[in-house]
Amino acid sequence: MTEKYYVTTPIYYVNDIPHIGHAYTTIAADILARFHRLLGHDVFFLTGTDEHGQKVEEAARKKNRTPNEHADLLVDNFRRLWSKLDITHSAFIRTTDEEHVRTVQGLLQMLWDRGEIEKRGWTGWYCTPDERFWNERDLSQGKCPDCGRPVEQVEEENYFFLMSKYQKRLIEHIETNPEFILPESRRNEVLGFLRTQELGDLCISRPKSRLSWGVTIPFDENFVTYVWFDALLNYFSATRYLSPNRDRTLSGNTAPYYAPDGPFWWPADNHLIGKDILTTHAVYWSTMLMAMGLPLPRNIFAHGWWTVEGQKMSKSLGNVVDPNEMVDRFGIDAFRFFLFREVPFGLDGDFSIHALIGRVNNDLANDFGNLASRVLNMLSRYRDGQVPSSGAEGPREEEIRRVATGLADRMEEDLKVLRFQKAIEDAWELVALCNKYIEDTAPWKLAKDEADRDQLDTVLYTSAEALRFLCMHLNAFLPVSTERLWTQIGQPGRLGEIDLRKEAIWGRLRPGTMTEKGEVLFPRIDASVERKPMEKQDSPTKTPEDSTGANLIEISDFVRVELKTGKVLFAERVPKSKKLLRIEVDTGEKRQVVAGIAEHYEPEALVGKTIVVVANLKPAKLMGIESQGMILAASDPEGNLAVLTTERPMGPGARIR
Repeated sequence: MTEKYYVTTPIYYVNDIPHIGHAYTTIAADILARFHRLLGHDVFFLTGTDEHGQKVEEAARKKNRTPNEHADLLVDNFRRLWSKLDITHSAFIRTTDEEHVRTVQGLLQMLWDRGEIEKRGWTGWYCTPDERFWNERDLSQGKCPDCGRPVEQVEEENYFFLMSKYQKRLIEHIETNPEFILPESRRNEVLGFLRTQELGDLCISRPKSRLSWGVTIPFDENFVTYVWFDALLNYFSATRYLSPNRDRTLSGNTAPYYAPDGPFWWPADNHLIGKDILTTHAVYWSTMLMAMGLPLPRNIFAHGWWTVEGQKMSKSLGNVVDPNEMVDRFGIDAFRFFLFREVPFGLDGDFSIHALIGRVNNDLANDFGNLASRVLNMLSRYRDGQVPSSGAEGPREEEIRRVATGLADRMEEDLKVLRFQKAIEDAWELVALCNKYIEDTAPWKLAKDEADRDQLDTVLYTSAEALRFLCMHLNAFLPVSTERLWTQIGQPGRLGEIDLRKEAIWGRLRPGTMTEKGEVLFPRIDASVERKPMEKQDSPTKTPEDSTGANLIEISDFVRVELKTGKVLFAERVPKSKKLLRIEVDTGEKRQVVAGIAEHYEPEALVGKTIVVVANLKPAKLMGIESQGMILAASDPEGNLAVLTTERPMGPGARIR
């Protein structure tokens, strides 16, 4: 029987404007869903919107709309964003769905019949923005402990779910299931709360005289369901009418909606949430499931929040990160990669454009992108784009094979506990190993001697096969670019639809496969560089010409020349020229230089080198190609040439003084 995997995001409040937090949770779920599909699992990935409650009702009234009309308009904000982010959710649930409403009412009736709900009078404090009741002891300086806003005293009759009776059982479940709440800091937070405070009962209704927009209580027409009780049930109700291979449709079916017969999707494997809604999921939802006689989810994972350059996001500061803008500016893969490479999932993270550009330029462009470019260019140049047969493997090739073939197991173990960053690092071990392999074997040198043909074929095959493995294992994180690269290395079908276990066997890349260079996989992003004005120099003492009559320059002439270190990102021969190379170099900003060194350097041999560039030379055109600088090189009387570099490693853009 095929293994199932069920992952959920929170259902997002329909009044919200989608921001980086919404995108973060949803992309995390998408990565998990994609990876499990590659493993051959049946996947149900659920997301959606929460559309009931007082805030929706009030917002609709201000717009002269019905709550339903208001929700219908706003829900598209989320649908459009998920489409833009290429989110592969299986279903999008709305709490206004007729089937969801019927499921909520069916389960409420069941709990009422079992004696799990009772009606009683209550006096306490109510926070309207959070739509939540508080006891006196819960308040923080007389205000809502969650949002810090004023509360009002309310006295009314309501229905209560008898949550308190499950406190001990919930503690035992958390203690005996270490992965139930992650990360561990959140688990300890919930346990600390449950062990030190008495768990009260949960008010699960609101009188229609105060709130009409909600699911009507089936056993009392004068009340609607508390929005959180309604919302949490979405994770279960979706399995009854939205899931793949669902047990039955609810339309026209009078059987109890909770009857677990047939191939049943519940329980969920991962509930992904932000840390601000941990209590509602770890306590409210868990005890609700216990009362219904349903198994608890395998895992609830509460991730951290994003700040922006050290500051909390807020509309007043104007620093709210819009995922739509990030995708428009940098692309889907760059945005996805940054979020999960930058910070371990579960911790708070700090977002900045500078950090995003750094990740794209260093990890994606320099490491993975350059690897792909070099391999495809060498296949094109040395074997007319055709993958050769591999010769005998040595220790280097065996190491690459070992790392590549063990990657699926390592990444699967990481993603079981949502270590997204570690899974990327596992893949990057193979990226780094392959880049070093190409540097060490220097295929551009092997290509000069026919006696080295077999060894060159081995290097080319090993590198191309490693690219195939990287495509497969990074597809969940970089779906757009890996799909492109999959096509460039001549692989059939859609990458996202392969069976990873069948394909991740070394040697399945067929000799004779035709490849194509295509465009650069990850173009570098030009970061704006703050240029400081040149410091004023003291007037130097003039010196006479030397005895040979050579023209000497003043130091003021020399300081006008701006020399910088530059890292070579890409190099290729200029068509119809024996001497010229077109070189892309990072000198703190990306620039193109045309240099007459093609008779001395193979393009692939330059990639990764740190060279010296005249950075303020007036641009000129050579063979119709603009050159934005000059590379410094030395030559001896025999005509040998060597580009200048630095004694110790220096980063791009270092000034030569």
